[in-house]
Amino acid sequence: MTVVATPLSGSEKLCLREVFTSVQDSGSLLGYIRTYGIDLRSVSKLESFIIENGLLDRVEGNANVHRWSEQTQLGKWDSITLGYMSELSDYTRISVTQNNLQELKVIWDQWSNETKQSFYGKYRDLPYLFDIQVDENLFRAIVQFWNPAYSCFTFREVDLEPTVEDYTALLRCPRFQCDRIYSRAACVPTFVKKLMTITGMSEQWIMARIKEKGESRCIPWGTLKDLIQTHPDEAKRVDTFALSLYGLMVFPKALGYVDEATTNLFYRLSKRVTFVLAILAETFRSLNACRRASAGRFVGCAQLRLAWFYSHFRLIDRVVCRVFFKDYSLLKDIAASTRRVDVPEKIR
Repeated sequence: MTVVATPLSGSEKLCLREVFTSVQDSGSLLGYIRTYGIDLRSVSKLESFIIENGLLDRVEGNANVHRWSEQTQLGKWDSITLGYMSELSDYTRISVTQNNLQELKVIWDQWSNETKQSFYGKYRDLPYLFDIQVDENLFRAIVQFWNPAYSCFTFREVDLEPTVEDYTALLRCPRFQCDRIYSRAACVPTFVKKLMTITGMSEQWIMARIKEKGESRCIPWGTLKDLIQTHPDEAKRVDTFALSLYGLMVFPKALGYVDEATTNLFYRLSKRVTFVLAILAETFRSLNACRRASAGRFVGCAQLRLAWFYSHFRLIDRVVCRVFFKDYSLLKDIAASTRRVDVPEKIR
């Protein structure tokens, strides 16, 4: 397995923060690794890698910035309004209604390893979200700590919010155009033309299957499912499956359909436009709307939101050693760890 040196993401910094805090206190990286049961055969390799690439200095610098930020906030409070008191609103009755993804998962499970690798190479780690069970009670509990004034979670005196680095690390998506939430092209193809490009079907075939849902045009999941199962071109099957995954799981605005806005974003992926900021923007907007109204349906990827929560509050086995490997997937580790935990209903 190849070990590479890459810039630390936000999630990697979080994973390593407690390691180097312990190192500063005890002066022994080896002692920390032994304490947490990490394979000793990996210790010397990991320690050499950290020292040779200057990671101790980098993480120490991150820790200094973190301490400075905390001290500044304690000393000067925040910059919203002088005298503002941050208060969480009353209980929010939020619906976590999602699309039924069973048919999509069955198709994925039936694919060969070669086809799956083709998908991973182009669309990265999204399929691991199939294995993140949506605990509606936990999700509703987390939402009660969302502060719409700050657009962050407020846990007592601690503010926490998902970042671009967090989601980029979770999904292992390419890091490009991270300063642009949405992108507008000079010449924008029509909805029909985009679907023709993605699916490889004719204009007449697409036109006959487009539906109206509210103010948006959509294409039914049933139509895309038939294409995935019968299309002779494997590349088009993979692309159509990815479009369905985005429309049904990541941006589930119209249940049972993939809407035009999702298709527009998906079409732009091939133009090197990241989708991470769009996911964050839609998530913030939905959480803010629900909290301010004290009710509503969460329109976003609940699986990804819970995966982010787990990445901050659950210890992933031996993640410190594996985080530097080129093929390491944090989302895969989280999915595996959540499957191993059986929480009795009576203590939830």
